[in-house]
Amino acid sequence: MRQVLIMLMMSFMATYSFADDKAKLAPYLSLLPDGTDISILVQSVEKNPTTILSYQDGQFRQPASLQKLITALAAQLELGNDFRFITKILTDGKIENKQLKGNLVIQMSGDPTFTRIQLGEMLTVLKLKGIDKISGNIIIDTSIFNGHDKALGWSWNNLTASYNTAPSAMLIDENYFYAGILPGKKIGEKATISVSPLYPITLTSDVRTIAKESQSLADKYCELDIIPRTQNHYHLTGCIKQSHNKSYFKFAIMDHLDYFSKILKSQLKKKNIQFNGKIGETKKPLKKALIPLTINQSEPLPELLTMMLKKSNNLIADTLFRTIGAHHFKVPGTWKSASDATKEILLTKANINLENAVLNDGSGLSRLNLIDAKKLMSILQFIAANDETLHLIDKLPIAGVDGTLQYRKSFTGKEFKSVIYAKTGHLEGNYNLAGFIKLEEHKYIAFVQFITGYNYVKNNNEPTNTAIINFEKALYQKFIQK
Repeated sequence: MRQVLIMLMMSFMATYSFADDKAKLAPYLSLLPDGTDISILVQSVEKNPTTILSYQDGQFRQPASLQKLITALAAQLELGNDFRFITKILTDGKIENKQLKGNLVIQMSGDPTFTRIQLGEMLTVLKLKGIDKISGNIIIDTSIFNGHDKALGWSWNNLTASYNTAPSAMLIDENYFYAGILPGKKIGEKATISVSPLYPITLTSDVRTIAKESQSLADKYCELDIIPRTQNHYHLTGCIKQSHNKSYFKFAIMDHLDYFSKILKSQLKKKNIQFNGKIGETKKPLKKALIPLTINQSEPLPELLTMMLKKSNNLIADTLFRTIGAHHFKVPGTWKSASDATKEILLTKANINLENAVLNDGSGLSRLNLIDAKKLMSILQFIAANDETLHLIDKLPIAGVDGTLQYRKSFTGKEFKSVIYAKTGHLEGNYNLAGFIKLEEHKYIAFVQFITGYNYVKNNNEPTNTAIINFEKALYQKFIQK
């Protein structure tokens, strides 16, 4: 097995010369549009790695969702396999004559998987404890996190997108809602909007129906948009092309307290628990003695990391990131404490120095994040060297099998299936990829790809990532040939 690996490395070395990496990359770089920039680093995975290909590997880049590799490793090292997000219901009062005489406290933990069904189950426990009425107020404790819920460098115009949901401590059903839009039957008519009553929000619209092939400049530049107003009132505006089909859009909740409070009241009514008090939020830990009533636990960390990496779930990544800061420093989790904690954990527990990297969030949504291929390669090498304890490689998307690589057009060929294990990363103009090429059982090549400044002018109905598909397919075929 070892001999096969050595022969394979020698084959790669014959293909790529250290002195002329740019020239060797030239046929592949020519597949990308003019103005595109790139960093590539490919190494063997072993105690003393051999660099197979290196090009601009010290250049800072925006990692996009490759940031989740850093978050995953830091979370595994700091929080451990047994970690779960825990939501608690407590009280400062007592139960008498089927009444809770006192305040009900809901201690939120930033659980990105917490649902209204789970909230209902917790309220069922209160009912079983003999509570038919809450005579006090309900206090929602969100002191686990502090500061802004949106990270530095998040694009303002993406904040209403569901993938950009702010990772506050107060989350339920991932804090998003679906809206349906059906174009009018005639040009110029208002579109019909719909939203499920499950979502306690207000949706209004003045969206106008335009022709599919309209030549009007007014129509060409009339874009569909959503404007958030107070108390989760959202207004849709702009234009939509004529069609017989309804389109569905997924939007982020902006007012978390209003949203959670309305769902809570609905669930209390459903469980026949009377409540006429007020619902408020506290960001300071309650110092008075509290009596626990019931708890809800999320899935353990390995399951959360699998969801985060396979599906590139931003909400899980950012709540874990802020939790790392809270757990490590024993203070409310902020973006700054999370960044400092992540760097300290990786330095002390993995000997990985990210001192000059910029880590503004855990998901990679921030355009201010910066890291180079060498630093990210050190993350991959540590993950591979400790795979028997970390078990992170199998949590990565697998080409042709699952996650964000299941249908990636670059790797639809049978030669790629179950061979490439990698995290994808995309922001406008950035197409990144980092992970492993599986040579044989427990033998890998590690690679980091940063592509920036990408803008493809498509012809006919080509996808905008056509050049990326051609580039990746051609380049990575070289690394899997045996």
